[in-house]
Amino acid sequence: MASERRRSSVAVAVILLAVLLQSAGAYYHPQGKRETVAVFWGRNKDEGSLRQTCDTGDYNIVIISFLSVFGHGKYWLDLSGHDLRHVGADIRHCQSKGVYMLLSIGGDSYSLPSSKSAADYTMVNGFNFFIDHGQPDHYDDLAKRINDYNRNIRDPIGIMLTATVRCKYPDPRMKKALDTNLFTQIHVRFYDDPMCSYNHAGLAGVMAQWNRWSESYPNSRIFLGLAAANLTGKNDMVAVGELSRKLLPAVQNTETYAGVMLWNSYYDSLTHYGRYVKHWA
Repeated sequence: MASERRRSSVAVAVILLAVLLQSAGAYYHPQGKRETVAVFWGRNKDEGSLRQTCDTGDYNIVIISFLSVFGHGKYWLDLSGHDLRHVGADIRHCQSKGVYMLLSIGGDSYSLPSSKSAADYTMVNGFNFFIDHGQPDHYDDLAKRINDYNRNIRDPIGIMLTATVRCKYPDPRMKKALDTNLFTQIHVRFYDDPMCSYNHAGLAGVMAQWNRWSESYPNSRIFLGLAAANLTGKNDMVAVGELSRKLLPAVQNTETYAGVMLWNSYYDSLTHYGRYVKHWA
């Protein structure tokens, strides 16, 4: 009888430990590879359809970009010439393959003019905040509104909040929103800025900013944002050898590392950079 009670106690302890680890999942991040790659889709009609992007098998997360007009009941999805009629079916197809779909708000011309506009926002499976222009006002309101929605539904996943930010910390347009501590993922763009892109600032320059983001948001999952091709006049694409031997091992040695974000699927369709990245991410 005593041995049975001990076995029962051990079994209960194991179950409780499993529950505690699951509960702490949002805060515990073991170091190492994640095999997670996110990509932006929707910026060039020649990149192929959303369905084709998911069918490559190179990405776990696809970020549809951009929802560029929003607020006061008005919304506009700017997909650079893609046929919008198939997007809904393609989203369902991607989800059936286990690809997580995010809708990114941002683009070239947009604003969130009031707190009421945040309340007006149509809900989708996940949001990405890509706020590169304009004022920082009310994005914290939008984040809180989405969080309130999550509290009132029974879906265990809910609406995931993510952000894509400039590499230099802090990003002034997103700081107020990020300081709500409601964002699950932060994609840090280590390109378009010589101060912290690998080919210009070296590993030390990248890690100086990476560590600031990690220290500021320890409960968020941080993605290493990379350019999938070199654009004219820029030298931001990290060579695959440098990426695999130096850059990725350095960021993977931190507890907040969660994967790689690529800009964007069109450039990746030309270089196939993601095929290499997925093995090392």
